[in-house]
Amino acid sequence: METIVGLKRTHKCGTLREEHVGQEVTVMGWAQVYRNLGGVIFVDLRDRSGLVQVVFNADKDKEMFEKADTIRSEYVLAVVGEVVLRNADTINDKVPTGKIEILAKELRILSKAETPPFYIEENSNVREEVRLKYRYLDLRRPDMQRLMELRHRVTKLARDYYDSQGFLEIETPMLTKSTPEGARDYLVPSRVHPGHFYALPQSPQLYKQLLMLSGMDRYIQIVKCFRDEDLRADRQPEFTQIDLEMSFVNIDDVLEVNEGFMKLIFKEILGIDLKTPFRRMTYQEAMDRFGSDKPDTRFGFELVDLSDIAGSCGFKVFSDAVAKGGSVRAINCKGGDAKLSRRDLDSLTDFAKIYKAKGMAWINVGENELKSPITKFLTQEEIDAILNRMQAEPGDIIMFAADRNEIVYDVLGNLRLELARRFDLLKKDEYDLLWVTDFPLFEYSEEEKRYVAKHHPFTMPLDEDIPLLSENPQKVRAKAYDMVFNGTEVGGGSLRIFNADLQQQMFEALGFTKEEAWEQFGFLMTAFRYGTPPHGGMAYGLDRLVMLLAGRDSIRDVIAFPKVKDASELMTETPGTVAPKQLKELHLKLDDLI
Repeated sequence: METIVGLKRTHKCGTLREEHVGQEVTVMGWAQVYRNLGGVIFVDLRDRSGLVQVVFNADKDKEMFEKADTIRSEYVLAVVGEVVLRNADTINDKVPTGKIEILAKELRILSKAETPPFYIEENSNVREEVRLKYRYLDLRRPDMQRLMELRHRVTKLARDYYDSQGFLEIETPMLTKSTPEGARDYLVPSRVHPGHFYALPQSPQLYKQLLMLSGMDRYIQIVKCFRDEDLRADRQPEFTQIDLEMSFVNIDDVLEVNEGFMKLIFKEILGIDLKTPFRRMTYQEAMDRFGSDKPDTRFGFELVDLSDIAGSCGFKVFSDAVAKGGSVRAINCKGGDAKLSRRDLDSLTDFAKIYKAKGMAWINVGENELKSPITKFLTQEEIDAILNRMQAEPGDIIMFAADRNEIVYDVLGNLRLELARRFDLLKKDEYDLLWVTDFPLFEYSEEEKRYVAKHHPFTMPLDEDIPLLSENPQKVRAKAYDMVFNGTEVGGGSLRIFNADLQQQMFEALGFTKEEAWEQFGFLMTAFRYGTPPHGGMAYGLDRLVMLLAGRDSIRDVIAFPKVKDASELMTETPGTVAPKQLKELHLKLDDLI
């Protein structure tokens, strides 16, 4: 096999232009396309910068021509040659190098290749499982390389921006202590401490707070985090955060700095001038209007509360829901009659059942009549009141949900998104960013039969809600905030508790005894004794942010070597078994697996 000894690459393939005509260049890359036209061979040579056409002429060098005739797809080549203009009738306006080509003077075949399992081409329509199995080939494709470049640019912009704002990049440990609250930890057994385990960090939360106690003032880290939880399109077991923390700040300070970052990202990446400050919406407003704490506000179909009208109506599904403390809400699918058939309504009813709805009531507003299975249970006065509040017009379809509030929000919040997908309202070139604030400090876990922290146990409650911690924890609001980008949470954070007594009160509200709290978090409580500045911060999901900037639907597209839904990596067949010797060194013994 030939080597590049004695050669030095002078140009990248996609950078050659008309101004290089007459120059001798050396290029290296992969053979994209090979064409033998009898006496002349054309090879499109590709590297990360693009491709260029190379010409091998039998009349000028028969031996090199015969060697070129052995080239096949994905062979790795080095070519020395002269840049010349193409004939007018062979110009290719579809590529930046389309007006020139290289007349080869020397060819070296650096590496041969078997026929790849799929074509290395733009936007390859290949099953994702195959692409991930051969990810090193998938990453050769130009669109995938652009995604990796985009991720690099966003990461560099983050480092440069926060550096300009006085942040220090500081690394925190990967082997940490497992603590309760949050997702399931990935555990690492200790060889030197038998029976003890490290945890891989779900986030650097406690360490970055300790850095504020250390007087670092402003911290940032581009950091790997790990959560052992079920996967979906925008979630991975290992993911990357742009993690930051600030001392002596209030909410406005944190939001202002981070709006500046997003303004820079949009300008540099998309050429868009974002207007700041971003709109702010409380958690309760977001739930009431959009049925979601990460509302997509690029389209309508907002939720409307009809509980006062439907609470005493003759339709028991409605009246029973209100009597039990729930609600009746609806969305108006404007113009839905022209877009949705009865079969479509049945499929939407099935869709609603995914989110624990018992069914879906609806009213189709016609020119002269109403079509609905529920109007016979309602008085004309109730019908008129519903139509008036929903601002219904002929051609609209009103869709209802009645149940506990959390189910109603979930059903209608997802139903409005499904309608937007069906009606093609989710335009990827439209960008809507907002803050959602004043989250509940706690949420009730049916699984654990207790209140758990909605964000984490170190979130500061609103000052006026602190007295409610002991008696009415469900009513306590947090100094927490999420940045929402087109209906996806891309970042979130809070101001932190910096008082030891309040932190102990928080632990008690979460069901920890004093002894349990000290066992798990004693190092933090001890640190609080030595002077703690008010502090707060947030973290971005870098993978999600890049995914949205790229207009993609899955974060797997913007991660070089992602996992699939069962948390395995197809290329390396991870996770795998280990040798008995390794288990013995870790003092572990596996039970028989069923």
